[in-house]
Amino acid sequence: MTHHTPHTPDAPGMTDDAVDALDARAEAVRERYRATLADVPAGVQERLRLARQFGRLPTEEAIAQLRHIVLTDSPLGARVQQLVHFGQLLALGREHPARIHARGALHAGATLADLVGVTETALITAGVPAYALGTDIIAELLPHTDSDDSDGDGDGDERARDDT
Repeated sequence: MTHHTPHTPDAPGMTDDAVDALDARAEAVRERYRATLADVPAGVQERLRLARQFGRLPTEEAIAQLRHIVLTDSPLGARVQQLVHFGQLLALGREHPARIHARGALHAGATLADLVGVTETALITAGVPAYALGTDIIAELLPHTDSDDSDGDGDGDERARDDT
């Protein structure tokens, strides 16, 4: 059986300049995510770490380039593109990425009302589970005040509880 030794950028044979160049390339990928989502998702950070460790940074650069073409250079514009992305992820039941793209939509200028509209569309196209996921995500994005205690339990969390 053949074992592959990972290429580690910090290997003894690499110069400081080579390591700095890899760091700069990885940071350029992160910056692309910040431009569309205002942050770098944890999963992307982990993929970049693995790409560095195994000498596969070009793969992450290619993904970032494709995302830039599809999301940033879209004829839909950044706001609508992020809303579409959010709706598709709701329909697929992809909770974590849907949360990321809901925040991305807000970063691109969407409103909470826009997210509600997408969530209602998901109700028609993908059913109640997609709608429920969307409303959960939007509820998390709503600013909470101390007066938010309509269920009377004192915690400000107004979600229905199943204590059975």
